[in-house]
Amino acid sequence: MKKLYSLGLVLLLFLASCNNYNSGELVGVSGRDSYFEPDPFGMVFIPQGSFVMGPSDQDVAWAQDNFSRTVSVEAFWMDETEITNNEYRQFVHWVRDSIMRRMLGEQLDDYVITEDELGNPIDPPLVNWETEIDFRDEEIREILSDLYLGEKERFFGRKEIDKRKLMYEYFWVDLQQAANKNNRYDFETQSYSGFVTNSEGEQIEITDRSAFIIRDRIPVYPDTLCWIADFTYSFNEPLTTMYFWHPAYDNYPIVGITWKQASAFAIWRTQYLNNSLAASGQPWVHNYRLPLESEWEYAARGGLDQSMYPWGGLYTRNKQGCFLANFKPLRGNYADDGGLTTTNVGTYEPNEFGLYDMSGNVAEWCANAYDESASIFSHDLNPDYKYNARPEDPPALKRKVIRGGSWKDVAYFLQCGTRTYEYQDTSKSFVGFRCVRTYLGSNS
Repeated sequence: MKKLYSLGLVLLLFLASCNNYNSGELVGVSGRDSYFEPDPFGMVFIPQGSFVMGPSDQDVAWAQDNFSRTVSVEAFWMDETEITNNEYRQFVHWVRDSIMRRMLGEQLDDYVITEDELGNPIDPPLVNWETEIDFRDEEIREILSDLYLGEKERFFGRKEIDKRKLMYEYFWVDLQQAANKNNRYDFETQSYSGFVTNSEGEQIEITDRSAFIIRDRIPVYPDTLCWIADFTYSFNEPLTTMYFWHPAYDNYPIVGITWKQASAFAIWRTQYLNNSLAASGQPWVHNYRLPLESEWEYAARGGLDQSMYPWGGLYTRNKQGCFLANFKPLRGNYADDGGLTTTNVGTYEPNEFGLYDMSGNVAEWCANAYDESASIFSHDLNPDYKYNARPEDPPALKRKVIRGGSWKDVAYFLQCGTRTYEYQDTSKSFVGFRCVRTYLGSNS
């Protein structure tokens, strides 16, 4: 009797699951809950809209690299402030700890996961974050010894992590190459026939979808020497030795980061959140990334169309005569605005969207490659121009857009419509970044 009851229950469930198909009506797939996207921590919602992108003043530099036109952008989330030293340090520590666990996992099984819940092998093994590392254990210290500086390289005998070994391996799917019609899957021949270019500039024949997965490996530690390298005959040694790691600078914007490091940080941030959501049975969210140039300018204007600065108006001072951003206001006078170099993020008033430091403090990396004519040939819907420069490409192809001006720039670079660039493999003491995340669905 029990067997008949169980069989009947299974049949009932089967028929219920097939109900949408048997009804003859188009009702969609059942069991899909409505999606609600909560406000991401530390981010501000930017609504969809149109605006006049381009210069709001005369082209005093006669650069002729930007022209006014109306464009539209989708809704997105944007970091309220630039990424700080302490936020970026979380990335560095994660890379350090994952490297340690992989080193330990080569000899001790407790630090890696080699099988899934069904007993199937996992290759390569996953890092086991549940197991604590006991640095008092002599065996563990011996295994991890290669990660530290040798005795000859130590200053005053201090045992320190060798920052050169903090390498982050990551990948992304190159949808631009996948969308090329020559690279599409041919359903008649049931095969691919095109070629893709990997991160090393090599042409790879497409045999399956894995060809579109681009892999790279970068050092994650910031270039702390940029404070000295950027300024000849200028004493910046205290910032070189203290800026990134000292608690006094925790809420200052991260600098000394290349465009590739900033992009890798966004990929890590995506996986860090998505893995946490997946562990609790929640759906994944859209990727974090660097902002498009059009998104950055739209957000900087704060809904004040054709305004020269994020705060609106034509001037860099308020009614009381106080400067409204951290920049170089006068010849040789960096301190008159309250900041000699960088300042704590959020020191100055936000714009109408609630974003801080969209002008001044540090300039910010954008996702786009820099081309003087981009405003002419890019689309008017979510304008975007990207080029993944190869190592052997000339410097002109490695230019990436930076926006917003910095603590060492004059007011012209603080304007919402001013475009400039740095090279993707260079790190500067005046360039940082913030992330965005596309809003899923329509906000209308």
